[in-house]
Amino acid sequence: MQTINDIQQEIIDEFSVFDDWMDKYSLIIEYGNSLAQLDDKYKKPENVIEGCQSRVWLQTDYRDGKLYFQAESDAIIVKGLLALVLRIFNGRTPYEIIDTDLRFMTEIGLTDHLSPTRSNGLLSVIKQIRYYAIAFKAKEENK
Repeated sequence: MQTINDIQQEIIDEFSVFDDWMDKYSLIIEYGNSLAQLDDKYKKPENVIEGCQSRVWLQTDYRDGKLYFQAESDAIIVKGLLALVLRIFNGRTPYEIIDTDLRFMTEIGLTDHLSPTRSNGLLSVIKQIRYYAIAFKAKEENK
């Protein structure tokens, strides 16, 4: 299985093909279009991520010591960003998630090209994923 750093490098390589940010946005939109639609039963208030300008839902499941995420947004760029984050974190242990240095956003230039509200929203999603990892890590340690 690929490491989180391998996946981040893969994403960086995919974006490095493009110089123009319109092309990079098109790639983000492609990722968003490939994101599986979230079942309506998960579109409940407790799954809404606060801090996002658009509506974002994050469903988390914990199986066999690993976290699995599903997400959706009503904004196409945000859906693409969610697809990238889920690609990195899906099927990982709480420890892997907590210990990850997310460098792909800076290296592909996302931090410089996202609006402040989108950037804050993306950080809110990542923060929520880390909170889930911390909670499940603590649960494991208290067994």
